[in-house]
Amino acid sequence: QDELVESGGGLVQAGGSLRLSCAISGRPYSSHVMNWFRQAPGKEREFVAAIRWGYGTTVVANSLKGRFTISRDKAKNTVDLQMNSLFSEDSAVYHCARGVGVGEYDRWGQGTQVTVSS
Repeated sequence: QDELVESGGGLVQAGGSLRLSCAISGRPYSSHVMNWFRQAPGKEREFVAAIRWGYGTTVVANSLKGRFTISRDKAKNTVDLQMNSLFSEDSAVYHCARGVGVGEYDRWGQGTQVTVSS
């Protein structure tokens, strides 16, 4: 069974950067869309970014454009999230999810904690 494992979270000062990685076991299909979501305590889960595995087309949440970038490495089967100019409001657990249809996700990672100190 395919699994998603996130890594790269940690504590960073405001204005700093972090790079998260999602390792995908198994071979993703070209049609799969790999997503990053985040959830802060007491808040709803929020979409961060997505990338179509085959074509590499990307979408980033409007509020995060210019600071967050998503990419994938087909050789390593990983999806990365580069986060720059971090604010304390970016603190959350970041999850990787595999999309198989509109609003359909069949695999989720356990999440990685990002804490931005102000």
